[in-house]
Amino acid sequence: MNARPAPPAEAHRADHALAERLFGEIAAMSPDVEGVSRPAYSDIETRTLEYLEAVARAEGLDVWYDAGCNANFSLPGDRDAERFVVIGSHVDSVPFGGNFDGLAGVVAGLLCLIRARRMGLRLARPVHVLAMRGEESAWFGPCYIGSKALTGTLSDREMVARHKGDGRSLEDHMAEIGLPVDDIRAGRPLIDLGRIEAYLELHIEQGPLLIGKDLPAAVVSGIRGNIRYRSITCHGEAGHSGAVPKAYRRDPVLAMADLLVRLDESWTTILNKGDDLVLTSGVVATDPEKHAMSRIPDSVSFSLDIRSQKAATLDDMRDLLVGEMREIERDRKVRFELGEELRVEPALCDRGLVARLEKAMRRIGHEPFVMPSGGGHDAAVFAAAGIPSAMVFVRNRNGSHNPQEAMEIDDFLAGVDILSAFLAEGP
Repeated sequence: MNARPAPPAEAHRADHALAERLFGEIAAMSPDVEGVSRPAYSDIETRTLEYLEAVARAEGLDVWYDAGCNANFSLPGDRDAERFVVIGSHVDSVPFGGNFDGLAGVVAGLLCLIRARRMGLRLARPVHVLAMRGEESAWFGPCYIGSKALTGTLSDREMVARHKGDGRSLEDHMAEIGLPVDDIRAGRPLIDLGRIEAYLELHIEQGPLLIGKDLPAAVVSGIRGNIRYRSITCHGEAGHSGAVPKAYRRDPVLAMADLLVRLDESWTTILNKGDDLVLTSGVVATDPEKHAMSRIPDSVSFSLDIRSQKAATLDDMRDLLVGEMREIERDRKVRFELGEELRVEPALCDRGLVARLEKAMRRIGHEPFVMPSGGGHDAAVFAAAGIPSAMVFVRNRNGSHNPQEAMEIDDFLAGVDILSAFLAEGP
């Protein structure tokens, strides 16, 4: 690796052009009616990994697939290192999503390796870039499927979750592409976790803070955990909208509304106490086949996503949810059915890694800024597995999980620069 380094401006232009090409060509491979769709454990996800494999091989990188059918990349000679740093993220997307959520982290890791390869540099520590499958919960319900499988923490309950489209189980989809489902069910990690010194993940910010502060990137302090219910059902009694007086009604829609208002009021109280919490009901539906404007529905279903940086707050909210449901059931003569609960614990980023990333920001000329992550990420799974983990956020307009994601390539390269400066420093 004795290539002559390119001048900084020329190297930046090359990085910019490569990033634009990778994002553009992958978007063109996975279009939907709006935005992109790269379903977890699908042919489209596989083709995305194969595309990245071809790019990496053309740049002289080593490429291999782990037992989870995730793609891995390294500089020549670093694949078999006893210990290494992982830069990882996922390549799947939500339905009709944006192109940068997840993919930006994989491309960032690749650019760190390609930049070092082109400039003839060695990084201070061996680095493996991990392009994972199956992070988004939109397809099966459970989130962080790929990283949980790698770390041996994917539960039996999650393995039998059903795909939102074809109704087949997650286990069936995994087995179809060659994952060792018996090992996953047994809780056996699919990689040697003891070899990983640290896990780093770059991700677009999913909120407006960096936009408001006019900053291109930030270091993440911690990741919210969550309790999720894909479908809570409230059962009542059907009736004519004009003929049933209020006293005789068992209206599940008003019961649901009552519950959500009570949770919203408690949310305000918790924030006023200085605790962290966000609460979302993103799916609400009656049955359009049998319900009508002039009919009191007999049931309504809705999702619930509760997130906090404190496990105790999640516990308190779950107790509150159950208590409020019981009270509303008595008052309104309805019945709530919670359905399956999915939980991910909050994760604090490693303080040492956070400090080193702040130092890297300062070294490349950016004022360090540290912020929490509202969304969940694979980094939380690796942290829970005992691996020191940290994240870098990149400024992104219009939020995420939608076609309007608007990460600027120059902001993305600022995040790549932070990772590169970190990797050049050593432990």
